[in-house]
Amino acid sequence: MMLDELTPIALGDLPMAGLRAQLRLGTGFADDDLQDPVLEVALRAALAAIEARTGKVLFERAFRWKTGAWRNPRVQPLPVAPVTGLVSLSIVTRTGDMMMVDMGEVVLEEDTHRPLLHAVRPCLPNIPALGHAVLTFTAGYSADWGGMPPDLAQAVLLLAAHFYDVRHEGGEHDGNMPFGVTTLIDRYRTVRVLGSVSA
Repeated sequence: MMLDELTPIALGDLPMAGLRAQLRLGTGFADDDLQDPVLEVALRAALAAIEARTGKVLFERAFRWKTGAWRNPRVQPLPVAPVTGLVSLSIVTRTGDMMMVDMGEVVLEEDTHRPLLHAVRPCLPNIPALGHAVLTFTAGYSADWGGMPPDLAQAVLLLAAHFYDVRHEGGEHDGNMPFGVTTLIDRYRTVRVLGSVSA
């Protein structure tokens, strides 16, 4: 399986002012924007880390997901949440031939933790041997920072501030998040359940 982000988060959508306030950086100076590249890196790193840890997409944007097999012939869990809309579905053979699927043949079951792609007919479109399915969809809590769940927004700012503070420290990061961040995101983490999905 492979998941690609099609519409990256624009610089103007990042909460630069919020991070400045979190860090208590001074304002009103001629060189206020000198720290902007560092703040941007810290915010993007924090967003990526929290999205990876929770399996949740914060800023709404488009994704392309590729899979070589359905987990269940009738219903397929999607790789991230919350999914807000299905855009297109195609089946690609091993030789590269592509067949577009009528989107009326599938339906999205929205869910905070585990959105599902359901077949309207008895089964999802057949994926040929060595071929794959390509699903394009939109996912995310909000198109802008103001619509973000407050606890996730605070977690991003806390983690970005942490990344900013330790940016000059040597050595590799151990992958652990500050306690306050893990507390805020804990309820968003998806519990992985092994086994097939039943309709």
